[in-house]
Amino acid sequence: MPKLYLFALLTLMSSFVLRGQGLIDATYLESRTRTELATEFGFFINYGIDVYKVRYTTTDVQGQPDTASGALVIPQARGFALPLFIYQHGTSGAKDDVPSNLNISDYKVPLAFGGVGAVSLAPDYLGLGDSRGFHPYLHAATEASAAVDMLKAIGPYVAGLGQALNGQLFLGGYSQGGHASMALHRVLQEDYSSEYPVTAAAHMSGPYSLANVMREYVLSEDEYSFPGYIVRIILGLNEYYQIYSDFSQVFRAPYLGPAQAYYNNELTMGALHDTLATLLTQELGLVQPKYIIQDSVRQNILDNPNHPVNVALAENDVYDWAPQSPTRLFYCTSDEQVLYTNSLLADSVMNANGAPDVESANISSTLSHFDCARPALTQALLFFVQYLDVVSDAEEQAAEQSFRVYPNPTSGPLTVEGLSPGARLELYSPDGRRLSQLQAEGETVQLPVEGLAPGLYVLKLQGGDFRTVKKVVVK
Repeated sequence: MPKLYLFALLTLMSSFVLRGQGLIDATYLESRTRTELATEFGFFINYGIDVYKVRYTTTDVQGQPDTASGALVIPQARGFALPLFIYQHGTSGAKDDVPSNLNISDYKVPLAFGGVGAVSLAPDYLGLGDSRGFHPYLHAATEASAAVDMLKAIGPYVAGLGQALNGQLFLGGYSQGGHASMALHRVLQEDYSSEYPVTAAAHMSGPYSLANVMREYVLSEDEYSFPGYIVRIILGLNEYYQIYSDFSQVFRAPYLGPAQAYYNNELTMGALHDTLATLLTQELGLVQPKYIIQDSVRQNILDNPNHPVNVALAENDVYDWAPQSPTRLFYCTSDEQVLYTNSLLADSVMNANGAPDVESANISSTLSHFDCARPALTQALLFFVQYLDVVSDAEEQAAEQSFRVYPNPTSGPLTVEGLSPGARLELYSPDGRRLSQLQAEGETVQLPVEGLAPGLYVLKLQGGDFRTVKKVVVK
């Protein structure tokens, strides 16, 4: 029987309904050519992509049936078995700012990974997109369950339509998405290790320690210019834990109105930050978010480790376990929204718990939270490259046959033959650091690797329209 590929079917039918597999429907959104993606994201891109909004069944914070949504990116790669990549997005500004609407700041991440050659999933989270209710912000269990249910719906469906999958699964997320991808990673390892083994994961700039690092930071006397987060965390966790029956029980009068307006979707996250910052500055002369909370409640939270808010925060910490797959924690030390010590703490605890391959890595000492995102994601991709099994298209396969990389493994110079003059070579460490680069003056280049620690490295080559990545073993 001829193979029927998902992207071909969905291109013909802009929207269709499927029952019985968890997937409710899929709607075609857009396509990007390989050239368009390569222009924007660089020479890792192998394919064009087709993008769809999908809706699928899940359960809400109270365990009741719900409809969730997300974005699905399918590489235009007929006949190849492809890996899966799940991306958990950062904090949404509003209920409709989600990957499936292609309007959240980091919605392009799954597009780029689709261009690399991974079937990419980006869940919107509960309470966002088409899911009903208010988003349970930083609630680890539902961050994970929304992704697991999307994986269950999409994986068998893609395979059933003839798009083969190669069994690899990569996880990543930035900011809130770092917390969510860590939560998902833990659940997949604990509950789905045989069904969905994780190949590698990159969690980036996430608030992994809510009960300690983030709590102490936001409730300190220091100025913190993003006061909306303290409101959003309390409102979000309250969706599950039902700590307060009325928001006047927790928020002081000047700040209650904006908090209620945000809960009612009458303010965006940015507007909430600005409004609360203005009110705090008027009252205190600087932005100290803890004074948004009622005095007695705030003091009780500070003094009583068993306060329901502290208990809820602790239950949603996501760092005290031991990932068994290769895992990287990328961060920037000048992050003004999520303290980088979240990553250092997670690194320390996970290694103490016996994790075989967990490392944290500082991307920059100067970049802000927002500016750290793109280089962190680039490093995540470089980290994944050493594990990704993605088959190049016919044009690249023919080009690859024209050169040799030897000896491999090697302890001395690495020789690359068959290059065109002007080809660029770059050698990267497994954690994404560029170690060397040079431009070919002839058909043969020798790349020194003496002095490098034994292990796996990534060699990137580019010349004209030819782009490829090779794994190099230094012994």
